[in-house]
Amino acid sequence: MALDERRIALLIDADNAPAAKIDVILAEVARHGTANVRRAYGDWKSPSLKPWEDRLHEYAIRPVQQFAYSRGKNASDMAMVIDAMDLLHDGAMDGCAIVSSDADFTPLVMRILAAGVKVYGFGQRKTPEPFVNACSVFTYVEALGAEIESPAPPAQRASQKKLRADGRLVQLLRSGVTAAADEEGWANLSGVRSQIGNQASFDHRNYGYTKFSDLVEATGLFELKRVNKTVLVRDNRSG
Repeated sequence: MALDERRIALLIDADNAPAAKIDVILAEVARHGTANVRRAYGDWKSPSLKPWEDRLHEYAIRPVQQFAYSRGKNASDMAMVIDAMDLLHDGAMDGCAIVSSDADFTPLVMRILAAGVKVYGFGQRKTPEPFVNACSVFTYVEALGAEIESPAPPAQRASQKKLRADGRLVQLLRSGVTAAADEEGWANLSGVRSQIGNQASFDHRNYGYTKFSDLVEATGLFELKRVNKTVLVRDNRSG
């Protein structure tokens, strides 16, 4: 299916998502397909959602009103889950983008994935790991563009020491290289990236690197070489 034919349902938990990042989030979603469904959920009478008002009109996002029927319960979350399941049942989406930092959506992500539909998550760095790891790809919004409403420094590049200490990252990189390698241990970097994407939620920008090749090189665990426009990588242990 052509990229522009893939239908992506963009579902936003407005209570747990920064309005200032919606432009860069939409740009990311466009990498996976067309956001033909755009909905943001919340109690739109709440002053806390005021920053979203102009953004809704500017980016053609449909606000879905949900009143807080009882104290301590989030009706917006429930409405968002119901809509996601309806879209899935109707075959109305080829991918789902969920914008939230709330781990309560983890079961929803797992259900959508079980139906063979990829889930692209977007949230702040405070997002609990179960939600992050459940998504096909999860991107921290701090790694996207520059903050508009609440200025903050961009994601800092993780040092080699920190990268090597991240056991999950090292395992993903090494297993990806091994799976895509030829008899001499060399693997096409794009093939490695695809292998990792099939294994777990991963976005190199979450580590502060704009290019996947820069992240791999920064670990010091791999040898990289360029043949014409192709980047090849090999585990140093194979040399």
